[in-house]
Amino acid sequence: MDDDEDVRQSLLFLLQSVEILALTYPNAASFLREFDPDEPAVVIVDVRMPGLSGFQLQEELSRQGYPAPVVFCSAHGDIPMSVRAMRAGAADFLEKPCEPQRMLEVVQAQLRVAAESFARRAERRRAEERLRDLTPREREVLRLVVEGLPSQTIARRLGTSVKTVDVHRARVKAKTGAENLGTLVRDLLLHRVEV
Repeated sequence: MDDDEDVRQSLLFLLQSVEILALTYPNAASFLREFDPDEPAVVIVDVRMPGLSGFQLQEELSRQGYPAPVVFCSAHGDIPMSVRAMRAGAADFLEKPCEPQRMLEVVQAQLRVAAESFARRAERRRAEERLRDLTPREREVLRLVVEGLPSQTIARRLGTSVKTVDVHRARVKAKTGAENLGTLVRDLLLHRVEV
């Protein structure tokens, strides 16, 4: 994303030369209107653009939970600027004019990172979706199962019978489609899903 048409076309040609699908945008607003939040990508952005700056775009994408790596490319970069970008989670900060081979290496590496990030986010969403139909009591029981508590301890904590806890555990298993609660707990912990 760059407000300079020549820079956009040059980058587009470079990426397409190695069969990387690329889209260009003249500013952050047009990108935000058109991007697909579920499509793995690498966002290459200039720092200074009309409207939202590259930093503001980076903040907005972070706020939206968009896990695409952000690569800054600027002719006006300096050390404080690159430090700011990296602290905010940028994958890289390149100076214009950027050496084509370096740009390709960065984009190809970050495309692999993007594929992994988007896959993790999709797994997390699937894990969250599995909990959607649980009642508040089933969630409460599941939270205690995640803590590693046996049914007897859960029953004492909730002031109910072990049999009732076991019924809730069975419902959690059925509603989430889990093979067993151990597998479900592992998936929830792995993907850092709040119960």
